[in-house]
Amino acid sequence: MANSIWFKLGTLRHAPVAFLQPYRTTTTKHFNPKYKKERAAKYLKIDLPNLNEDAGDLSPEKMRQKMKERGMLPPRPWIERPFYISATGGIFEAYIPPEGDGKASIVSATRAKQTVQLLEKKSRSMMAIRKIKSFEEDFSTDDFCSQAQNIYIKAHESLANHDKASLQLYVTEKAYPEFRHNTWDKTIRWKFLESLEPPRVVHARCTDIISKENIFGQVTVRFHTRQQLAVYDRFGRLLHGSEILAKDVLEYIVFEKHLANMYGTWRIHAKIIPDWAPPKDPSKLTKIRPEPEPEPESQPTKLLDKSEETPAIADK
Repeated sequence: MANSIWFKLGTLRHAPVAFLQPYRTTTTKHFNPKYKKERAAKYLKIDLPNLNEDAGDLSPEKMRQKMKERGMLPPRPWIERPFYISATGGIFEAYIPPEGDGKASIVSATRAKQTVQLLEKKSRSMMAIRKIKSFEEDFSTDDFCSQAQNIYIKAHESLANHDKASLQLYVTEKAYPEFRHNTWDKTIRWKFLESLEPPRVVHARCTDIISKENIFGQVTVRFHTRQQLAVYDRFGRLLHGSEILAKDVLEYIVFEKHLANMYGTWRIHAKIIPDWAPPKDPSKLTKIRPEPEPEPESQPTKLLDKSEETPAIADK
């Protein structure tokens, strides 16, 4: 009997692992039993909401009780979201440049009519400047012209250097995409040479948006300068302008400021292009697609009559 028990124990010792009884070890306990109660106190039991509960079947008193238990406020029938308007979407009452401005004296009926209109609108510009001075006590048109020219130069230098962060400091959100349009993979060489005429304020307007206290101001400045501009594509080919030749440029730039904002700054907002301005020169690589040549008319095939068909002769 003892030999048989010894034989069984010996066979179990060499038996495969699958026939042995498995055992478990607790691995969820912390290796340090100290502060066991404190660790257990960190877990709080909360009542989870019933997601399958239909709020429409509950009475107003029951709904109010549940919301008070959860510490919730009743929903509002409207949704309020704060928003900030840093710039307007366009030019209000744009300035109309007189015909032939910046050139030799041109006498025309259109220019005489425009001159009379400018005299009539000059009083409104003076009222707008007075409104701007109510927010900026040190505002002066002479000092603003030098400040506007500095902003104009820095904005174009930021554009030539592809400095997006610096460009946003000198142009508004409306003018930013217009500045960056078609400048991808382009090399821009721009240089400000001199002012042919001192810049001057020709137009000023103020308006309120949403509320009467939220006032924006726009001032149009006339620039007559001499500049150099050269634009190269990604392969280094000259697309527009020249780095050797200078060009006289007459521009009407609109500057805007959020007057109600105490931290607002004057920035470039838009550019006024008069109707009598000459069209822009196309890039040197622009080509005109030739018109397609008309296809020759296909002659209709002549059908043979059955009488003209010759029958095939069989071999004898």
